[in-house]
Amino acid sequence: MTARIIDGNALSAKLRGELAAKAAALTAQGTQPCLAVILVGGDPASAVYVRNKVAGCEKAGIKSLKFEYPQDAAPADVLGKIAELNADPSVHGILVQLPLPKHFDEKAVLEAIKVEKDVDGFHAENVGRLSQGQEAFVPCTPNGVMEMLKSIEAPLRGAEAVVIGRSNIVGKPMAMLLTAAGATVTVCHSGTRDLNFHTRRADILVAAIGKPRFVTGDMVKPGAIVIDVGINRLQDGPDAGKLCGDVDFDSAKEVAGAITPVPGGVGPMTITMLLVNTVVSAERALAKSRG
Repeated sequence: MTARIIDGNALSAKLRGELAAKAAALTAQGTQPCLAVILVGGDPASAVYVRNKVAGCEKAGIKSLKFEYPQDAAPADVLGKIAELNADPSVHGILVQLPLPKHFDEKAVLEAIKVEKDVDGFHAENVGRLSQGQEAFVPCTPNGVMEMLKSIEAPLRGAEAVVIGRSNIVGKPMAMLLTAAGATVTVCHSGTRDLNFHTRRADILVAAIGKPRFVTGDMVKPGAIVIDVGINRLQDGPDAGKLCGDVDFDSAKEVAGAITPVPGGVGPMTITMLLVNTVVSAERALAKSRG
């Protein structure tokens, strides 16, 4: 068996086309969706992520604002900019690129963003709403995963789903979304005993642990849907410098029923869902202004 490839680039392009139409309609009504991005420090990976987000905005007809601060920036300056953007009705989404320098209180910065402009879905109130099944901005990566599962009409109700990783950004919200969709969810992590036991019974396996090629084909249930959230740059061996996921793609694709590649899988969907959240925020702001 060779798995069906779930093409994140193709799905992303389709969704971004729909987004561009929505953004154009909103702009015609006097409300152009606007995303403000704050970057602190000179981390090369963060700079690339921000550049891709800004480029995505431009192609979708979303206005983007970028604010850059040096590594030694005072937290008060960044918090002041967030307060300014919170008060600006023309700004619909605020994103602070993580990680922040060590002298920042990351939680305080994220909590400073107005809930209705928290398009990353990291604010505690949005997390709480998500856990209770209320309307909320959903973190972009797990939201993108759900869109990918929807695109292949994955049977989620009653399915056994295993999530490897318990981060606030991916693992925990992923588990909540799968639970809400009717799956029976197990969250595994570094303290899990006999990980293979859990992964081999998963109808849906989501790997989000940050370890290159950690999940091998012998850990996958035949016919399972494998979602690889990881993105790692290999440091050694003949593939040094190449990108790979948390799943050993070559061995897993011979066992799985469907699988996401790296690159070209979950990655493009993460930025797309950020744009989706920004447009949704603009739609809500327009509706609110009209009473």
